[in-house]
Amino acid sequence: MAITAQMVKELRTKTGAGMLDCKKALTETNGNMEEAIDFLRKKGMASAAKKADRIAAEGTTYILSEGNTAVILEVNTETDFVAKNENFQQLVKELAEHLLANKPASLEEALEQKMSSGETVTDYINSAIAKIGEKITLRRFEVKTKSDNGVFGEYLHMGGRIGVLTVLEGTTDEETAKDVAMHIAAINPKYITRDQVSEEEIERERQVLTQQALNEGKPEKIVEKMVEGRLGKFFEQICLLDQPFVKNPDEKVGKFVKSKGAEVVGFVRYEVGEGMEKRQENFAEEVMSQTKK
Repeated sequence: MAITAQMVKELRTKTGAGMLDCKKALTETNGNMEEAIDFLRKKGMASAAKKADRIAAEGTTYILSEGNTAVILEVNTETDFVAKNENFQQLVKELAEHLLANKPASLEEALEQKMSSGETVTDYINSAIAKIGEKITLRRFEVKTKSDNGVFGEYLHMGGRIGVLTVLEGTTDEETAKDVAMHIAAINPKYITRDQVSEEEIERERQVLTQQALNEGKPEKIVEKMVEGRLGKFFEQICLLDQPFVKNPDEKVGKFVKSKGAEVVGFVRYEVGEGMEKRQENFAEEVMSQTKK
């Protein structure tokens, strides 16, 4: 069957693949459009497999809410340049819409679910890898819910380098919820209240503080009182409600929230690439390696 320019254009529109790849796919499948799409998808998936060992520690966080449900997610790429690509940003948005609508219980479940297009989330990401040319991963997500008398606080810092989703009950004031989210982005608490800190973690910190006080030559009879005082500073570092509010350091976050008649019932803070190995870029070496191919 003769492969026309119009057929190549149609396949390119549907898949985003290059012209030569589209022409080859149509030739290989004797002009069958659906088989040609499958041909390119298989090729795309093969390309994705080759990129599986690369480090994807750049990317973005994203938040989407509708009614009483919200989702925050992190999607990673290899370079910050691709993270700003329109196709990548569209992929992130569509993943968020899928997660918000389907509320998978785990990352594994999410990757196996089918998108509205009929392909699985994994295949959808692999198709994007083939178009964009970098490893892309859906690293993590969390779905949060609230009541009608609650509010979500959504804050993306530096275009998504840090994303924070807060859940407040007792108020529907979005500005208050966003202020708390901004504080969390800046200070990075681990818990909401002291009650959430495990006894094991408190005891470990108490032992460290005790040894520090003894090393300073403090009398043993006052060490215990000193340690309890220093534990208060420890709680300030890790517990949201104990922290001085970034917008008014003279006021604790707990007091600020209470003055609004609200309660913080949950938060999620994602920072792109945290805890991941970062790839060390050497563009000169990369360019030289390309010239040798």
